[in-house]
Amino acid sequence: MAFLDDKALDRLREVCDTPDLAGTRYDLLEQIGRGGMGAVFRVHDRELGRDVALKVLDELPAKMELDEARLLARLEHPGIVPVHDAGILADGRSYFVMKHVRGARFDTWAKTASLAELLRAFQKICEAVAFAHNQGIIHRDLKPSNVMIGEFGEVMTLDWGVAQTAPTAADVAGTPRYMAPEQARGDASILSDVFSLGAMLLDILPENAPAPLRSICTKAMSVAPGERYANAIDLRADLTRFLDRERVNAHPESLYEKTARLVSNHRVLVGMVLAYLVMRAVLIIWRIN
Repeated sequence: MAFLDDKALDRLREVCDTPDLAGTRYDLLEQIGRGGMGAVFRVHDRELGRDVALKVLDELPAKMELDEARLLARLEHPGIVPVHDAGILADGRSYFVMKHVRGARFDTWAKTASLAELLRAFQKICEAVAFAHNQGIIHRDLKPSNVMIGEFGEVMTLDWGVAQTAPTAADVAGTPRYMAPEQARGDASILSDVFSLGAMLLDILPENAPAPLRSICTKAMSVAPGERYANAIDLRADLTRFLDRERVNAHPESLYEKTARLVSNHRVLVGMVLAYLVMRAVLIIWRIN
C-alpha cells in the first residue's frame, strides 16, 4: 500500500477544490484561502471587468442552501464584505461571489500599527459585529485572521460561514482559543461574540499594554456571561474612554493612576501652575536674600 506525503495530499486537495467555472461569467485566477466550509478563489468577472473573491462551499446545495451568502446579503455594512452574486457549479457545489479585499490580516497589520491605530481599527470591528447582532446574527468565529485591513484603511470582518441567526443551542463551531466556555458547549449568543472580541483584543495587544486595556479584555472574557459587556457597543465605548483619556469602566483606578490621568489630561494647566509656584519660590528666596 502506498502512502501520500503532505505535499501530495495538498496537491490532491487543491485539484479537488479547483472549481469548474464553465457556464459562469468568471475566470479562475488563483486560490487565496481555505476555511472549514470551503475554499476561496480570486476570479475575474468578465462582464464587469474586475477581480472578485469566489467562495466554493464544500457541501452540496441541498444541505447548505447558500445560507452563508443569504446571511451576508442581509448584512449591508461598511465593515462587512458585500455579496455580489451566488449560484451552483456544474458539480453541484454552491458558490457565492464577494468583494476581493486587498490588504493584510488584522494580526499581521497590528504588529506595525501604533496602539491608537490598533484600537481605532478594533472599534470598527465592534461596530460591524454590533450591526450583525442588531440583525439577530451571531458570528461565532471572531478572530484576528478573520479580519482584513484594506489598502485604504478599510476594516472588514470576514468568514461568516458558521454564523447563526438566533441564540439557540447548536453544533459547536468556532476556534477554541477565542471561544467562550458556553459556546464550547454549543450555546452561542451575542455575549459569546463579546468574549471572542475580548480574546481578539488581548491577542493583538502589545506586552506592555496599559492596565486599563487589559481590564477591558478581562471584563469581555469573564467566564460568567452576565459579567461581560452587555454588547459590542459597550465594549467599544470603554475603548473610546481609554482613547479620550477618561476613566475606563472596567478598570478600578488607583489614586496614582487617577492622578497621572488627570495630570496628562490637563498638562497645560498643570504646567502653568508649576511655573507659577516656581516663580513664587524664586521671588521668596530673592527677598530673603
